Amino acid sequence: MTTTFPKAVLFDLLTALLDSWTLWNDVAGSEERGRAWRAEYLRLTYGCGAYIPYEQLVQEAAVATGLPAAAADTLEARWLELPPWSGAQATLDALAGRTKLAVVTNCSIRLGRQAANRLQVSWDCVVTAEEAGCYKPDPRPYRRALATLCVAPHEAAFVAGSGYDLFGTSAVGLRTYWHNRVGLARPEGAPPAALERRTLDDLLPWLEGRLS
Repeated sequence: MTTTFPKAVLFDLLTALLDSWTLWNDVAGSEERGRAWRAEYLRLTYGCGAYIPYEQLVQEAAVATGLPAAAADTLEARWLELPPWSGAQATLDALAGRTKLAVVTNCSIRLGRQAANRLQVSWDCVVTAEEAGCYKPDPRPYRRALATLCVAPHEAAFVAGSGYDLFGTSAVGLRTYWHNRVGLARPEGAPPAALERRTLDDLLPWLEGRLS
Protein backbone atom coordinates (compact mmCIF):
# COMPACT_ATOMS: atom_id res chain seq x y z
CA MET A 1 0.00 0.00 0.00
CA THR A 2 1.25 3.50 -0.81
CA THR A 3 -0.24 6.78 0.29
CA THR A 4 0.70 10.43 0.57
CA PHE A 5 1.85 11.44 4.03
CA PRO A 6 -0.95 13.58 5.50
CA LYS A 7 -0.69 17.34 5.73
CA ALA A 8 -2.36 17.14 9.15
CA VAL A 9 -2.97 14.50 11.80
CA LEU A 10 -5.90 15.11 14.13
CA PHE A 11 -6.21 13.35 17.47
CA ASP A 12 -8.93 12.51 19.90
CA LEU A 13 -7.48 13.66 23.22
CA LEU A 14 -9.00 12.03 26.29
CA THR A 15 -8.93 8.45 25.03
CA ALA A 16 -6.42 8.38 22.16
CA LEU A 17 -3.59 10.36 23.76
CA LEU A 18 -4.38 10.55 27.47
CA ASP A 19 -5.18 7.74 29.88
CA SER A 20 -8.34 9.19 31.32
CA TRP A 21 -9.50 5.69 32.28
CA THR A 22 -7.01 5.31 35.13
CA LEU A 23 -7.88 8.67 36.67
CA TRP A 24 -11.62 8.08 36.41
CA ASN A 25 -11.19 4.63 37.98
CA ASP A 26 -9.23 6.10 40.87
CA VAL A 27 -11.79 8.81 41.53
CA ALA A 28 -14.62 6.25 41.33
CA GLY A 29 -12.90 3.92 43.78
CA SER A 30 -12.54 0.88 41.52
CA GLU A 31 -11.96 -0.10 37.93
CA GLU A 32 -15.47 -1.52 37.63
CA ARG A 33 -17.17 1.66 38.82
CA GLY A 34 -14.79 3.89 36.90
CA ARG A 35 -15.33 2.00 33.67
CA ALA A 36 -19.11 2.19 34.08
CA TRP A 37 -18.92 5.94 34.74
CA ARG A 38 -16.61 6.56 31.80
CA ALA A 39 -18.72 4.42 29.45
CA GLU A 40 -21.87 6.32 30.45
CA TYR A 41 -20.11 9.63 29.93
CA LEU A 42 -19.00 8.52 26.44
CA ARG A 43 -22.54 7.45 25.65
CA LEU A 44 -23.91 10.84 26.74
CA THR A 45 -21.36 12.97 24.92
CA TYR A 46 -21.49 11.02 21.69
CA GLY A 47 -25.26 10.90 21.82
CA CYS A 48 -26.32 14.42 22.75
CA GLY A 49 -25.27 16.31 19.62
CA ALA A 50 -25.63 20.00 20.50
CA TYR A 51 -23.24 21.13 23.20
CA ILE A 52 -24.30 20.69 26.79
CA PRO A 53 -21.67 21.74 29.35
CA TYR A 54 -19.07 18.99 29.57
CA GLU A 55 -18.86 19.20 33.34
CA GLN A 56 -22.63 18.70 33.55
CA LEU A 57 -22.47 15.52 31.47
CA VAL A 58 -19.63 14.13 33.60
CA GLN A 59 -21.76 14.70 36.70
CA GLU A 60 -24.87 13.20 35.10
CA ALA A 61 -22.89 10.12 34.12
CA ALA A 62 -21.60 9.76 37.69
CA VAL A 63 -25.10 9.90 39.18
CA ALA A 64 -26.50 7.56 36.52
CA THR A 65 -23.94 4.91 37.45
CA GLY A 66 -24.44 5.16 41.21
CA LEU A 67 -21.62 7.54 42.11
CA PRO A 68 -22.09 10.75 44.09
CA ALA A 69 -22.40 13.93 42.06
CA ALA A 70 -19.30 15.19 43.90
CA ALA A 71 -17.21 12.63 42.00
CA ALA A 72 -17.29 15.03 39.05
CA ASP A 73 -15.83 17.81 41.23
CA THR A 74 -13.07 15.49 42.43
CA LEU A 75 -12.24 14.53 38.85
CA GLU A 76 -11.98 18.19 37.86
CA ALA A 77 -9.77 18.95 40.88
CA ARG A 78 -7.40 16.20 39.74
CA TRP A 79 -7.62 17.01 36.02
CA LEU A 80 -3.96 17.92 35.69
CA GLU A 81 -3.05 14.39 36.78
CA LEU A 82 -4.26 13.00 33.43
CA PRO A 83 -1.32 10.92 32.19
CA PRO A 84 -0.37 10.48 28.53
CA TRP A 85 -0.53 6.92 27.26
CA SER A 86 2.85 5.27 26.87
CA GLY A 87 4.09 6.04 23.38
CA ALA A 88 1.92 9.15 22.95
CA GLN A 89 4.66 11.74 23.46
CA ALA A 90 7.16 9.79 21.36
CA THR A 91 4.61 9.56 18.55
CA LEU A 92 3.95 13.28 18.62
CA ASP A 93 7.66 13.99 18.70
CA ALA A 94 8.12 11.82 15.60
CA LEU A 95 5.36 13.70 13.77
CA ALA A 96 6.39 17.21 14.81
CA GLY A 97 7.76 19.13 11.85
CA ARG A 98 6.45 16.60 9.34
CA THR A 99 2.78 17.50 9.51
CA LYS A 100 0.33 19.78 11.27
CA LEU A 101 -0.91 18.44 14.62
CA ALA A 102 -4.37 19.07 16.02
CA VAL A 103 -6.79 17.95 18.71
CA VAL A 104 -10.54 17.48 18.30
CA THR A 105 -11.99 16.73 21.72
CA ASN A 106 -15.35 16.34 23.39
CA CYS A 107 -14.59 18.72 26.23
CA SER A 108 -15.07 22.26 27.48
CA ILE A 109 -12.65 24.92 26.29
CA ARG A 110 -11.04 25.29 29.71
CA LEU A 111 -10.55 21.61 30.50
CA GLY A 112 -9.77 20.71 26.90
CA ARG A 113 -6.87 23.12 26.74
CA GLN A 114 -5.58 22.03 30.13
CA ALA A 115 -5.64 18.42 28.97
CA ALA A 116 -3.97 19.24 25.64
CA ASN A 117 -1.15 20.89 27.58
CA ARG A 118 -0.41 17.59 29.31
CA LEU A 119 1.52 16.77 26.13
CA GLN A 120 4.68 18.60 25.12
CA VAL A 121 3.69 19.70 21.66
CA SER A 122 3.01 22.96 19.85
CA TRP A 123 -0.53 22.24 18.63
CA ASP A 124 -1.52 23.85 15.37
CA CYS A 125 -5.16 23.65 16.39
CA VAL A 126 -7.22 22.56 19.42
CA VAL A 127 -10.97 22.27 18.80
CA THR A 128 -13.31 21.52 21.69
CA ALA A 129 -16.97 20.58 21.59
CA GLU A 130 -17.77 23.83 23.37
CA GLU A 131 -16.20 25.88 20.56
CA ALA A 132 -17.80 23.78 17.84
CA GLY A 133 -21.21 23.97 19.52
CA CYS A 134 -21.69 20.22 19.36
CA TYR A 135 -20.12 16.94 20.35
CA LYS A 136 -18.49 14.40 18.11
CA PRO A 137 -19.39 12.39 16.11
CA ASP A 138 -21.25 15.36 14.61
CA PRO A 139 -19.08 16.28 11.61
CA ARG A 140 -18.72 19.93 12.63
CA PRO A 141 -15.88 19.63 15.18
CA TYR A 142 -13.72 17.70 12.68
CA ARG A 143 -14.56 20.14 9.88
CA ARG A 144 -13.80 23.11 12.11
CA ALA A 145 -10.32 21.74 12.75
CA LEU A 146 -9.71 21.03 9.07
CA ALA A 147 -10.87 24.52 8.10
CA THR A 148 -8.59 26.09 10.72
CA LEU A 149 -5.67 24.06 9.37
CA CYS A 150 -6.62 24.81 5.72
CA VAL A 151 -6.47 21.08 4.97
CA ALA A 152 -8.98 18.97 3.02
CA PRO A 153 -10.30 15.73 4.58
CA HIS A 154 -8.44 13.54 2.08
CA GLU A 155 -5.19 15.30 3.01
CA ALA A 156 -5.53 14.47 6.71
CA ALA A 157 -5.84 11.53 9.08
CA PHE A 158 -7.55 11.10 12.44
CA VAL A 159 -6.45 9.09 15.47
CA ALA A 160 -9.53 7.96 17.40
CA GLY A 161 -9.70 6.73 20.97
CA SER A 162 -13.31 5.59 20.91
CA GLY A 163 -15.26 3.74 18.27
CA TYR A 164 -17.90 6.47 18.27
CA ASP A 165 -15.45 8.70 16.42
CA LEU A 166 -15.71 6.32 13.48
CA PHE A 167 -19.19 7.61 12.69
CA GLY A 168 -17.95 11.17 12.41
CA THR A 169 -14.70 10.56 10.59
CA SER A 170 -16.48 8.38 8.04
CA ALA A 171 -19.01 11.15 7.39
CA VAL A 172 -16.24 13.72 6.94
CA GLY A 173 -14.01 11.47 4.84
CA LEU A 174 -11.09 11.22 7.28
CA ARG A 175 -9.13 7.98 7.22
CA THR A 176 -8.88 6.81 10.80
CA TYR A 177 -6.47 4.92 13.01
CA TRP A 178 -8.28 3.64 16.11
CA HIS A 179 -5.99 3.56 19.13
CA ASN A 180 -8.19 1.15 21.06
CA ARG A 181 -5.98 0.92 24.12
CA VAL A 182 -8.50 -0.60 26.54
CA GLY A 183 -10.18 -2.95 24.06
CA LEU A 184 -13.52 -1.19 23.64
CA ALA A 185 -16.16 -2.89 21.54
CA ARG A 186 -16.96 -1.19 18.24
CA PRO A 187 -20.36 0.55 18.62
CA GLU A 188 -23.19 -1.08 16.74
CA GLY A 189 -23.35 0.22 13.20
CA ALA A 190 -20.01 2.01 13.35
CA PRO A 191 -17.90 1.70 10.20
CA PRO A 192 -14.56 -0.06 10.63
CA ALA A 193 -11.40 1.93 11.20
CA ALA A 194 -8.77 1.93 8.47
CA LEU A 195 -6.52 0.40 11.12
CA GLU A 196 -7.25 -0.62 14.73
CA ARG A 197 -4.47 -1.25 17.24
CA ARG A 198 -4.04 -1.45 21.02
CA THR A 199 -1.01 0.90 20.91
CA LEU A 200 0.26 3.83 18.86
CA ASP A 201 3.26 1.83 17.65
CA ASP A 202 1.89 1.33 14.14
CA LEU A 203 0.62 4.86 13.60
CA LEU A 204 3.71 6.23 11.87
CA PRO A 205 4.15 3.22 9.54
CA TRP A 206 0.44 3.46 8.69
CA LEU A 207 0.68 7.17 7.93
CA GLU A 208 3.69 6.46 5.73
CA GLY A 209 1.69 3.88 3.79
CA ARG A 210 3.63 0.88 5.05
CA LEU A 211 0.60 -0.74 6.74
CA SER A 212 -2.99 -1.24 5.58
